[in-house]
Order: sequence, then C-alpha cells, then structure tokens
Amino acid sequence: MDEHVPHTVAEALRRRGIDVSTTDQAGLLGAPDPELLSRARAERRVLVTHDSDFLRLHRQQYQHAGIAYCRQGTRTIGDLVATLLLIYELLEAEEMAGRVEFL
Repeated sequence: MDEHVPHTVAEALRRRGIDVSTTDQAGLLGAPDPELLSRARAERRVLVTHDSDFLRLHRQQYQHAGIAYCRQGTRTIGDLVATLLLIYELLEAEEMAGRVEFL
C-alpha cells in the first residue's frame, strides 16, 4: 500500500490473513512512483493507491503486478477493505499483472 492509503486498511486486511506491506514498512516513504511499482512487481504485490500518477504510469505501459486505485475520499475504509478482499478472493496474481482495478 502506498503512503496515501490509511494504515487501518492494511491492518484490517492483515487481520483477515492477507500479507500486506506498506511503503513505510518497506522503507520506501517518499520513493519515486516508478520505484514503488518496480518493487511491488519484484515482490508480486498489487499496489493499492489513491495516487492517480500510477494510472499515468500504467497508460505509459510501465510494467507492474497490478494496481488497485481509488480516488481519495470517495470510499469509506470499510468499503476499501471489502473491495480489496473481493479482488484478493477472485483474482490470481497472474490475472492482476498489468491490470488496474478501480475501487
């Protein structure tokens, strides 16, 4: 999860058994967006973000393991958690590669 997503989302997903990493835990606070996508791709992790710059990188064909995007302030934390759980349960890592899911 990038630094713009509330930590409570990560905590809720972890309580449900999902392995979640945040930018601050990974030592990547303030890192450039391409670096975040590269790291997530190397670890086969979907990047959860409120930052539309990642959508631009996707349109520029930047390789990634998947992006889950939600415009900030449009969903409650409960909605984010529920939607991310659904994505986790329905899509395999290979299906998310190079894909953007709008929350």
